[in-house]
Amino acid sequence: MAEGPGARSVHIVDDVPELADLAGQGSGPVLVHSLDGFLDAGNAGSLAVQHLLESDAGRVVASFDVDAFYDYRARRPPMTFVEDHYEDYEAPRLVVRVMRDVLGTPYLLLHGPEPDTRWEGFAAGVRQVVEHFGVRLTVSLGSVPMAVPHTRPVMLTNHGTSPDLLVQENVWRGQIRIPASAQALLELRMGEWGHPAMGFVAHIPHYIAQFDYPPAAAAMLESVEVVTGLEWDLAPLEEAGDARMAEIAAQIEDSAEVLDVVSGLEQQYDAFHRPASPDSEETPLPLAEERNLPTGEELGAEFERFLAGLDRRDDD
Repeated sequence: MAEGPGARSVHIVDDVPELADLAGQGSGPVLVHSLDGFLDAGNAGSLAVQHLLESDAGRVVASFDVDAFYDYRARRPPMTFVEDHYEDYEAPRLVVRVMRDVLGTPYLLLHGPEPDTRWEGFAAGVRQVVEHFGVRLTVSLGSVPMAVPHTRPVMLTNHGTSPDLLVQENVWRGQIRIPASAQALLELRMGEWGHPAMGFVAHIPHYIAQFDYPPAAAAMLESVEVVTGLEWDLAPLEEAGDARMAEIAAQIEDSAEVLDVVSGLEQQYDAFHRPASPDSEETPLPLAEERNLPTGEELGAEFERFLAGLDRRDDD
């Protein structure tokens, strides 16, 4: 394998016996990746990665030179100061681990901070990992804030380098210009280099996008299971999701304004999922019925009170 521009920024372990069984079956591992940073509303990807690591910490089989990609002044790593000296510096790490699911099937997990610089070099480094280990499919996890209610199932947008990789029909139609991310560029480049890549983006209720949202993490991992055949015990994530839903319900039950907005979002969500009439050639537009909504200032005050309550519980 020819050395590419990313080889200088990633160190790959040569001997990984955990993958020997897959090689003997004429198959390669799946590479799942989620990066901390831009594409992580509700910390959905971070929660998914944390859950996988708690199930099996695995071992590092590839590590990136984080100094080549990380902006320390923009995202200063934490460290501890004890009385009169510094200690316990938590250095950022961008690594690939070999893991096993509940069935014992090995797979690879790429996680760490999203690179701040040299995205092309990062993508080239991941290419080195993919080709070194014979990865058969790369799957990304991400999440964005959207005008959706927390009272409905989590919506996912799936995307891929080939239509054959898609497992569901997306609600979204048309074209839109969006801010790029390292994960999105990685998928684009993987397709150009002939490596299958796809992923899922969870839609997070915009009014709680800065707080942990476990239902989205569980929904994405369930979809990865369908695509890859991997299996995980998602019960802890689902229980955390139930607890979060109860917490949100308790916070908003006394706010008529917030409940009214959630009701409007529910109508919009349901319109998206309503089947088209037999005489119609198009899917109905997601329009909520007209209603007397509170002003922006009133909504801002209500959501500030709502988020303050969640923030206190997270601190506890």
